[in-house]
Amino acid sequence: MDTIGLLRMPIGNLQSAWNALYELGFDPEMVDENSDFDGLSHLIVPGVGNFKAVMEHLESKGLPKIIRDFAATGRPTLGICVGMQLLATTGTESGSTEGLGFVDATVDRLPGGKGLPLPHVGWSTVDFRRDHPVTENVKQGRDFYFVHSYAMHCSDEKNIIGLTSYGTDFASIVSADNVVGFQFHPEKSQANGLKLLENFCHWDGTC
Repeated sequence: MDTIGLLRMPIGNLQSAWNALYELGFDPEMVDENSDFDGLSHLIVPGVGNFKAVMEHLESKGLPKIIRDFAATGRPTLGICVGMQLLATTGTESGSTEGLGFVDATVDRLPGGKGLPLPHVGWSTVDFRRDHPVTENVKQGRDFYFVHSYAMHCSDEKNIIGLTSYGTDFASIVSADNVVGFQFHPEKSQANGLKLLENFCHWDGTC
């Protein structure tokens, strides 16, 4: 049985992600810097809030190296919401901050504007740009639940699995080898979101 690690974060609703994984038939483990990552088959990095603050928290616990070392083994690694944003090289929220660097990308504030309040909260369409194991058996053009004010823009289109538009087009699903990210909350996105989570948990990290 695959062992799914869910990284403890200082903010964000970890319980909803844990519940979703449990309902899918998995027994997820909450993990932190003191945990044994060798026993995990998959790692999920969730997160809600400020890019800089979350990255500083990870740094204070020595977690960036742990996450990078885990991913370097080829095991599937997933970032959700701010957890996805942290996969980028740089985030600009509260000043320029170095991310985990899995994806050559910058995370910038959405433009907002008339009729487009920030944060972007609610259901928006994800346009799949190419096939990937985590999107298998999820139909094109489905809606997923977003809560964010910043979004990722990738330097290379090869990293973009899904695009969403909210004042601008931004990457809403990204991948880099065995690392993937969802800007939306799959655990709050009903059947289609749960299918993405299930696909990730069954994925072996290869494309």
